[in-house]
Amino acid sequence: MSPVGSFTVGKDHPSLPGHFPGRPIVPGVVLLDRALRLILGERCATGLPAVKFTAPVRPGQTVAVSAAPVGEGRIAFECSVAGAVVARGSVALG
Repeated sequence: MSPVGSFTVGKDHPSLPGHFPGRPIVPGVVLLDRALRLILGERCATGLPAVKFTAPVRPGQTVAVSAAPVGEGRIAFECSVAGAVVARGSVALG
């Protein structure tokens, strides 16, 4: 896979007070939103055939995103923090 970029979810993100009070983690939907923006650019997704979250991400951690085409109309991706994979999956293109 090739690197496509990175992002950090700040401690002031509006989703964090509910995930979880006193020990916040970044919700999976926020991770996917940020990663897919980097991966897709202007392209559209039609689905997420496979996604697995393997470790929690804390606010302020930098998430590196890498991706690679895997057949017609599909891209595999990985998100990692400090070299450890925190999410992986594939996105179908429209």
